[in-house]
Amino acid sequence: MFSGGDYAEVGRWLNNFVVSHGKREDPRAEAIVDAEGPRTGQSYGIRMVLGERVMPPLDRPSLELTYAEAAKERGGLAWCETWAERVRALVRELRRADRGVQTPA
Repeated sequence: MFSGGDYAEVGRWLNNFVVSHGKREDPRAEAIVDAEGPRTGQSYGIRMVLGERVMPPLDRPSLELTYAEAAKERGGLAWCETWAERVRALVRELRRADRGVQTPA
């Protein structure tokens, strides 16, 4: 498997990773991977989006992942499985919230 990479490369990989696993729960799922500002070169903040809803909500901290951990571990199956489940759980939570606000036709 692969690991390592510079901050931008790992960020692109992470974005693709979270989008692909989010879409396994719901094809409408999108990701926000924050890699700017104080995080630049240090960490990534992850949120999932479904329609108008964001998880974790914007008034709460995002899921945090350090660049060092992502670069080192992204080639490991167990690490990827753990993060895939975290992402998918966020989308499942968004879907439950989405169902709760829908009105019958």
